[in-house]
Amino acid sequence: MNEAEERLRRWRLVLGPEAADGVGVTPEGRDRRIDESLEALYGGGEGRRGGLGASAPNVARWLGDIREYFPAPVVQVMQRDAIERLDLTRLLLEPELLDAVEPDVRLVGTLLSLAKVLPEKARESARAVVRKVVADLEARLADRTRAAVRGALDRAARASRPRPSDIDWDRTIRANLRHYLPERRTVVPERLVGHGRKSRAVEREVILCLDQSGSMASSVVYAGLFGAVLASLPTLKTSVVAFDTAVVDLTERLHDPVDVLFGTRLGGGTDINRALAYCQGLVSRPERTVLVLVSDLFEGGDRGQMLARAAALVRSGVQVIALLALSDDGAPAHDHATAEALAALEIPAFACTPDAFPELLAAALQRLPLPVP
Repeated sequence: MNEAEERLRRWRLVLGPEAADGVGVTPEGRDRRIDESLEALYGGGEGRRGGLGASAPNVARWLGDIREYFPAPVVQVMQRDAIERLDLTRLLLEPELLDAVEPDVRLVGTLLSLAKVLPEKARESARAVVRKVVADLEARLADRTRAAVRGALDRAARASRPRPSDIDWDRTIRANLRHYLPERRTVVPERLVGHGRKSRAVEREVILCLDQSGSMASSVVYAGLFGAVLASLPTLKTSVVAFDTAVVDLTERLHDPVDVLFGTRLGGGTDINRALAYCQGLVSRPERTVLVLVSDLFEGGDRGQMLARAAALVRSGVQVIALLALSDDGAPAHDHATAEALAALEIPAFACTPDAFPELLAAALQRLPLPVP
């Protein structure tokens, strides 16, 4: 097939059956199956809907087809479009569909929102989908997060007057090179730099406070994973709190990030004030505590009291950060007025990608300027 023919073939698949006369190409063999898969979802004429049918076997067959014909990122986009355009949410309750889907973070958010209504036969399939996504995210993020946080805690704990056994000679020499004496061929160490004392005592405390409203689904997935990773560090006390109009403490579930995620209930209202009140009760050492509020800041409770509570946390010494999103989704919809009010209280409010979060938290633990995107 020459270049011109290939270009016409692609245009025919993009434009669908209604373009057949204009393009002059009739899909055959594999192309015909690709064309049918696209037509079933995206349809053709005005007001026309796709034709997957209202049965799980038809949808399962379609999911299998698109996984065969398209790369995983395209499959994930088509799955999301199918859920939004064709109301496939109720069909995701069928375990054969869950076995056929391409797992991704957005799909996990959909499954978590359905967790309370999943029939027994679908729950294990749903957990398997969530566990696969969590495993992929852990492989991508966990080691970097542990390394960044351990490094931050070590630097924060480094002593200015270390015991002889705690001196970090490499850093001490580099810190005193300007005091090198050529005639004696030695460095005079005016300032000693020490290693952080080797201890399993808790050095810092982190509280992740997660908004469970429906728009925060991807953020909840990432934050739940980060909470489980941070909980594995013995010198860090980690708490994870999720909220809508009520508050649930998920800290005891942090041994398994899948349990953390299934402990959330996406889609409720929002009472940030109540959530901050609960988090205040968790703070034991304010000057050593970082509180990360993951929320779009659309407060359904008492906004004035919420801002007053946030101000009190800052005055006590807690470092408070408001993440408008912890996801790869780009600029989030959020309450701009509340974000500006928090900024006036010296509480930064911005979105953060999962890949940037380890460095952000490391800076917060050391009380350094935050690497705001």
